[in-house]
Amino acid sequence: MVVVSQPVLENFANIKTCKPTSNIFTEIPTVDLSDPDAKTLIVEACKEFGFFKLINHGVPMEFMDRLEADAMKFFNLPQPEKEKSGPPNPFGYGNKKIGPNGDVGWVEYLLFSTNPELFSQNGKFIIPGISESFWCFVNEYVSAVRNMACEVLEIIADELGIRPRNILSRLLRDEKSDSCFRLNHYPPCPELQALRGRNLIGFGDHTDPQIISIVRSNNTSGLQIALKDGTWVSVPSDHSSFFINVGDSLQVLTNGRFRSVRHRVLADGLNSRISMIFFGGPPLTEKITPLSSIMEQGEESLYNEFTWYDYKKSSYKTRLSDNRLGLFEK
Repeated sequence: MVVVSQPVLENFANIKTCKPTSNIFTEIPTVDLSDPDAKTLIVEACKEFGFFKLINHGVPMEFMDRLEADAMKFFNLPQPEKEKSGPPNPFGYGNKKIGPNGDVGWVEYLLFSTNPELFSQNGKFIIPGISESFWCFVNEYVSAVRNMACEVLEIIADELGIRPRNILSRLLRDEKSDSCFRLNHYPPCPELQALRGRNLIGFGDHTDPQIISIVRSNNTSGLQIALKDGTWVSVPSDHSSFFINVGDSLQVLTNGRFRSVRHRVLADGLNSRISMIFFGGPPLTEKITPLSSIMEQGEESLYNEFTWYDYKKSSYKTRLSDNRLGLFEK
């Protein structure tokens, strides 16, 4: 345990630290969405890393810039003003507390539902204190990113020979899709030197339970992924690109061919990090089981069948770092 001064200790109460790593990972697969070979590169990356960087993705840069600027306006408000948009239940503003089971991090966030019935300007009451322009920017950004995520899923279906082509993307386009959108803000932490060389965890290590996650951040680094051997490596930041995470559900749907990537975020001593994450999830009643069209003759499922509702309910009972899929493995 690291011994620090009392004021700093109070700021960091219950927030985990980790040993620093100098491993800047330069081998992250980079896929140009306009490249004819994109489908092969995407599937290879999903199998090896569960993670890749996407360029020439077609999402206008102005969508990202406008949303980032409005998000920073919100996070720069006085704390009492931000608290008016919380506490999260589960949507709304949250600060340090991540989930209901004791996980905390050096992070504040806004969580939005993207259900069409809720995710509209008519649904502003769900998160009070959010400006009209902010809602508009979130809406246009999520719409563009959802379309891009569906394109990626259809490319994956093509390469894996899955039919119909929209078997995965339809889950995100469904009007009952249980997708969500999260804005994470990691404030600068100038007291990091008090931790005597250790890093402060902004968001603890975990996998995403959904099908696919689309991540975009500013140019402040902090994102790390775990390789197959458990080594943590740092992902170089790139504000103009997207990083794609394979989620637990896609790991099951491909019967383990793709791996759900374990990742975390570290706090920075000088600069704010802001990230925007679209979590593409299926309808609550959707059965999550390996797709029959991907299974080879004689191949057995690695997982017991469950619904997305079952998995969400189970996840709410676990800690961030728990192996949630372990409960459903055969």
